[in-house]
Amino acid sequence: MVVLPSEDRLSTGRPHPRPRVRRAAWLAAACGGALLGFATGCGSRPALEVVVYCSQDQVYAEPILNDFTVRTGIRVRPVFDSEAVKTVGLANRLLAERGHPQCDVFWSNEELRTRQLAAQRVFREADGWVAVGARSRRLVVNTNLLKTAQFPRSLIELTNEAWRGKVALAYPLFGTTATHFLALRQAWGPARWEAWCRALQRNQPFLLDGNSLAAKLVARGEAWVGLTDSDDIAAEQRTGAPVAALPLGEELLLIPNTIGVVRNAPHSEAAQQLFAYLQERGVLARLVAVQALEAAAAGQVSAPTLRPDWARLLAGLEDGTATLKNIFLR
Repeated sequence: MVVLPSEDRLSTGRPHPRPRVRRAAWLAAACGGALLGFATGCGSRPALEVVVYCSQDQVYAEPILNDFTVRTGIRVRPVFDSEAVKTVGLANRLLAERGHPQCDVFWSNEELRTRQLAAQRVFREADGWVAVGARSRRLVVNTNLLKTAQFPRSLIELTNEAWRGKVALAYPLFGTTATHFLALRQAWGPARWEAWCRALQRNQPFLLDGNSLAAKLVARGEAWVGLTDSDDIAAEQRTGAPVAALPLGEELLLIPNTIGVVRNAPHSEAAQQLFAYLQERGVLARLVAVQALEAAAAGQVSAPTLRPDWARLLAGLEDGTATLKNIFLR
């Protein structure tokens, strides 16, 4: 539950003497104060604010949310997730709060958990959520350690002996790594996918608490190749690290941002304003400029990638997740 702080009200227990003023002036001041309290939210009307559960990286989200406040006067109360349980923690929180919503807007940097929440009727019935922009799941390599001819050409190759102990990825039960693995399960079929997962685990990969750590491990040369998100690769490239993202292909995945308005949101009018704002072309362009997104729309990416059937993927979510826990549980 999001607990919003309130000011302490202290009293000495003794009445304070009232200064001598004319009765008419005192009544005018009292009425004016009451009206001011009503207008600013101190009476029965709530203050202008909106609560956001956000799995978009804080470094990218905060400037955009701050500018929304400057434009509208609506204060934003963000709750960010942790790198280790990316998106899943916030999704579980929204499910737990369905009977007493504390959040107004869910801003996620992936799609699966938003679709899961929509199927559970967490979002409002009409215009409940939208997908915008795109980044991608990628293979990243350390170019000081590998020549072009040595780059892996597919995810299947990561189970080869040559990559034993040299592959880094986030723990595949959370965030975009989980979504990617479950999309592969649908594309390859459960039996082939499970065999690949087991072979990958036997090859002793680095299993890490987040995609950014996978990119960093490759940048430092502790791993030779990583499976991570495009924005995390871009962050390492900005530091001058010797890393390169390999091209998109049919085993990889586009990842939109998703924005949803919670059913019975406590601040529904402010929620709608933020919902519309986060879809604006200028906001998406800002996310592209800082490389939080690769494109303002998925249609701008022409490369072939995984195209999940989301209804089927959600139907098999429990079985797929159970298999991942069985194979990769630390």
